[in-house]
Amino acid sequence: MTEAFDYPAGYRTRRFQNWMIVGLLYSFFYMTRYNFTALGPTLMDAFGWTKVDLSYLETSMPFIYGASVVLNAMIADRLGGRKAFLIGAVGVVVMNFVFGAFHWVVLEAPVMEGIGHDRTIVKAAVLAGGIDSHQLALIMSAVWACNAYFQSFGALSIVKINAQWFHIRERGTFGAIFGVLIRFGLVLGFSGAPLIAKWLPWHHAFWIPAVCVAVLAVLVLFFVRERPQDAGYPDFDTGDAQIGEPDQKVRVRDVLYKIFTSRTMWMIALASVMIGFVRRSVVDSWWPVYLKENFADNAAVLQQAIAWGIAVCGIIGGFVLGPLSDKVFQSRRAPVVVIGFAGMAVILVMFYVSDAIGLGGWAAFVCLSLLSFFVNGAHGLIGGAASMDFGGKKGAATAAGLFDGAQYFFAAPFTGLLVGWITQHYGWQTWKLWPIPFAIIGAIIMASLWNATPRGKGGGH
Repeated sequence: MTEAFDYPAGYRTRRFQNWMIVGLLYSFFYMTRYNFTALGPTLMDAFGWTKVDLSYLETSMPFIYGASVVLNAMIADRLGGRKAFLIGAVGVVVMNFVFGAFHWVVLEAPVMEGIGHDRTIVKAAVLAGGIDSHQLALIMSAVWACNAYFQSFGALSIVKINAQWFHIRERGTFGAIFGVLIRFGLVLGFSGAPLIAKWLPWHHAFWIPAVCVAVLAVLVLFFVRERPQDAGYPDFDTGDAQIGEPDQKVRVRDVLYKIFTSRTMWMIALASVMIGFVRRSVVDSWWPVYLKENFADNAAVLQQAIAWGIAVCGIIGGFVLGPLSDKVFQSRRAPVVVIGFAGMAVILVMFYVSDAIGLGGWAAFVCLSLLSFFVNGAHGLIGGAASMDFGGKKGAATAAGLFDGAQYFFAAPFTGLLVGWITQHYGWQTWKLWPIPFAIIGAIIMASLWNATPRGKGGGH
């Protein structure tokens, strides 16, 4: 067995090749998920939707993603991350092409008057089949829910593959890299998709990313290897939790027993839900609509700036908080996640105050960027590091499914339907305040796991 960090010649280079290809595919998964959110204002104008109509899609995607990521995790642990990634990629390509094809449904565009809060629909869109805009939103939410099902293979697959290539002492840094991929994908979605829609009809912002996913899936097929052994290297002890014997084929019941009987795993999953309330309702959705309704004159410029601010600060957050857990806290993730939750609460208060005293759109840029620093750092540690630590090589995908699925599934109705209803009736200031209690609860939960680390076959309890 190869000792930790005593890798054979060429191992790190081969791992980097593996990592870059699956990492880029994961980033484009994000683009084919958040292109919709980035184009929310465009789609509202194209179909004559209200914020409540938009909330159906913002609810169906995370709800189905959260449910399917738990179920598909067992598939990924059984089939392997590489095969699971390819299954997901095929579905993502098809669903994005189908979603973009809805542009053909509009026979006559809706007529709007006013901008921002004063925007009103004077004449509804005329749609094929005699349906109205509300019915179309429900139909398209079903398609986007199918996209969410296939999207759920992404995080599971990348964690499953890399759990077999990275030692536990490297995984805080891996969590940072995991966060880079997320933020790069969000830049592709929040910045790239609107740029495509600026120069081409909006549906190309769904079709072009789908083509990119298809190309990267081909690269995964030919150049990515599931395990070091598949690339000609010896297996090694990754130092994480063990399920069964090292040479024993993974059995679903062993994985489920290990994960679902662990108090630590459930506490981390609950903390992930708390991250989801902040992340899904503020950082990863709704803010493009918030910009258009509050800063209509320079909303496009602000959207590009915030997309990059969220990405850059999120990346910095990952590379600060991730290695901090490795080097200062000896691979204990909980203390650093507590820091992340505390930062979220403080920045949300700042965000509220910035509008209350009229600091303008660039204050929103600062607040959203700083919020991303803490959200991305905490999420990378839970989704990218803790899932590998406590799930081990055999259960990494199932652990990631539990953490990621809980985050999306339970947050969905609050960050979709509720936010749409709240902002429609009570304005945007309420949107900034309601996630604060969840950040505080998350900090308390992770503080109770302050010293938790995996302990081999008995780890994670």
